[in-house]
Amino acid sequence: MADRKRAAGESSRGRCRRALPLHVMLRRQGARLLPRFPHPPATRLCRPDAEGSWSAGVFLGDSPFSLKPIEHWGISSGGGAAWPVANPVVTCADVAGAGFPSSFVANPFLFIQGDAIYMFFETKDPVTSQGDIAAAISKDAGATWQQLGVVLDEKWHLSYPYVFSYENKGSYWLLGSDISSFGSKQRGQLCIWYSSSPLGPWNPHKQNPVHNNNDNRPSAKNGGRPFMYNGNLYRTGKDCGGGSGYNIQVFKVEVLTENQYKEVAVPFVLEKPLKGRNAWNGARSHHLDIQQHPLGHLWIGVMDGDRVPLGDSVQRLTIGSMFYGVASISVLLLSALIGAIKCILPLRWYLPHTEKRSDTLKTEKQVFLCHKFGLLICNVNKLGSLIGGRINYRARKGRVYIAVIILILVVLTCFGTHYIFGGNGAEEPYPVKSRYSQFTLLTMTYDARLWNLKMFVEHYSKCASVREIIVVWNKGRPPSLGELKSMVPVRIRIENKNTLNNRFNIDKEIKTKAVMELDDDIMMTCDDLERGFKVWREHPDRIVGYYPRLAEGRPLEYRNERYARQQGGYNLILTGAAFMDHELAFKRYWSEEAEVGRQIVDGFFNCEDVLLNFLFANESSTSTVEYVKPAWAIDMSKFSGVAISRNTQAHYHIRSKCLAIFSGIYGNLTSKSFFHSRGDGWDV
Repeated sequence: MADRKRAAGESSRGRCRRALPLHVMLRRQGARLLPRFPHPPATRLCRPDAEGSWSAGVFLGDSPFSLKPIEHWGISSGGGAAWPVANPVVTCADVAGAGFPSSFVANPFLFIQGDAIYMFFETKDPVTSQGDIAAAISKDAGATWQQLGVVLDEKWHLSYPYVFSYENKGSYWLLGSDISSFGSKQRGQLCIWYSSSPLGPWNPHKQNPVHNNNDNRPSAKNGGRPFMYNGNLYRTGKDCGGGSGYNIQVFKVEVLTENQYKEVAVPFVLEKPLKGRNAWNGARSHHLDIQQHPLGHLWIGVMDGDRVPLGDSVQRLTIGSMFYGVASISVLLLSALIGAIKCILPLRWYLPHTEKRSDTLKTEKQVFLCHKFGLLICNVNKLGSLIGGRINYRARKGRVYIAVIILILVVLTCFGTHYIFGGNGAEEPYPVKSRYSQFTLLTMTYDARLWNLKMFVEHYSKCASVREIIVVWNKGRPPSLGELKSMVPVRIRIENKNTLNNRFNIDKEIKTKAVMELDDDIMMTCDDLERGFKVWREHPDRIVGYYPRLAEGRPLEYRNERYARQQGGYNLILTGAAFMDHELAFKRYWSEEAEVGRQIVDGFFNCEDVLLNFLFANESSTSTVEYVKPAWAIDMSKFSGVAISRNTQAHYHIRSKCLAIFSGIYGNLTSKSFFHSRGDGWDV
């Protein structure tokens, strides 16, 4: 093989086209991008279509075979979006925000020049379902991307934008799928063409097809750009067994000449998400492009992914329609039982009507068929009369039967509505400035609440933005990690002393800026967590939580949420369910000025969250707390009987004492936040 090879790619979804000459969009001097910018973009929503909601993510590694999602590298983007930056980095909402309606971001390819990284990808118009080629640029090593809009728009569908620099020397190879011949399989064959120029002419390889799915190797279709590593050429393929496969497979090309081709599969493993539909690529992926990173010692890869399985919308519509159909039958049955419908048809509906007396055979057949149909109607009438005679809906027993059927009808209707209108079940994160991030979930517990903890970990580990769960173990024998079913890493931090101050211990092993302090007996939806995380990312210097309280009066008195709502505002947020910057909050809590407060917390075995609220308020003259209303939240301590606040009146009395003591040490807690003041509707 020549030293300066350039490999070109196939077209997406098996349609055989020659490689798109997208290099014409890059000028030789400076490689300036030539996009077509629209008028000032209007705000548009991303509208996923029947093919799913594909997006693109970035992976980094020391080699092409050690790639990790960008969130594992702790990269910060600033601007209040917190860190780490998390996948996906480009979605259809980003394209729509640039002024181009989009329902699809897939097949991403990289083009690197200097410290600028360009990403070309397929975007699909939700109205015409036509694919166009769009582009984005990153100048911070792939952490954030600026949308450049659609750069190639034709009257036909475009995809698989393999972009490369053209130097008119070296050998060029085109690997793709040829479906022009009779009987060829759209997704099952890999063919090769070669040329001395990317503009052609292209010559077919002598061994075409060099790879097909009939030899028990289901990765004939290309899954991205071939890449060079340690002097070897590698080809990426994808498993198309389900239409758009999940697994990306890599092959080492051992022989590539005009007459021969040989490849062997090599181990290639990317971290698979365990959160299912709550992960941006939890259902499927089918494309990966790998390049040498501008920093030199790293490699960067971009992969597309979708949280919705292929055909999910059709499946949900089918199942929902089946439930509606059964519900309709139940309505007819119910009507028949109460006598509202009687299956009596006029005799003329099934008697034969003939005008040609000579057509004796035809008339006899009509009489026979209509006679049978008439018998069927009569039998149905008799059955309805028989059932109606046995069930008297005015009697108690008959009313029970009717009530059961109505209950079944309601349940069937609810299931049908859920499948058709309830969405795919994913609880997605909310972006801030088109960026995603992750947080660490921290809970404090002990051996008497182990059953709570198991349910807590299994539920919250599925939430999209949860990076890790830390269990602060205060007392008793800690559980083994095998006892906790989790989709994310779990770390059990065993404390030497049973104190509430352990909740805010400085922990240098935490990998995110945000920590969600959440009691293990509080259960809420992942969407509630994601909404709170979005609000905190917009206000990272504050405590953002779900349980507001009001401290007012002289001396200060601790008031519940109902009273706070009556007064229209709050100035405390319980840290048993709250987001905070752990470096900022924990440093303040373990400062020298907070030592007296920590002793008071140990004395009362209470009020650690009240102390933290005072420490935040003492550092700012503006609001330091934000409230987010959960859709629903269940306090499981009511069932376990191990909560420290079982006696509400006594609990509030202790907290009022804490307020009086803390106000004398740290100043009065006077600042107030008002409900429904942010404008997002989440603090109503």
